[in-house]
Amino acid sequence: QVRLVESGGGLVQAGGSLRLSCAASGGTVSRYFMGWFRQVPGKEREFVVAISRSGGNTYSADSVKGRFTISRDNAKNTVYLQMNSLKPEDTAVYYCAASRGVDYGRFARYEYDYWGQGTQVTVSS
Repeated sequence: QVRLVESGGGLVQAGGSLRLSCAASGGTVSRYFMGWFRQVPGKEREFVVAISRSGGNTYSADSVKGRFTISRDNAKNTVYLQMNSLKPEDTAVYYCAASRGVDYGRFARYEYDYWGQGTQVTVSS
């Protein structure tokens, strides 16, 4: 069973950037379709971005298109989320997730099998 650990969260001013990392252990990240979700208190966990096993296909929520980029380094067993032009509404706990299913756009929480513990991102105005 793969274990996912997120890092890189923190406090940043609006307009700034952060890069989150998701390191995998106990399994090879190249075997999984990977995604990032986020959640604020009192709301459902929402899809942010996802990437196919090869990295050739990526998927983004409309709210982050053009600002957030997902990438993966299978050799390092790590997936990244580059977040630029951050807005206060991006404030959330960000979760990394892995799916054993075939590569296609997976936007729902139930489509993912493994989750990290989350990392807090706070964007100040």
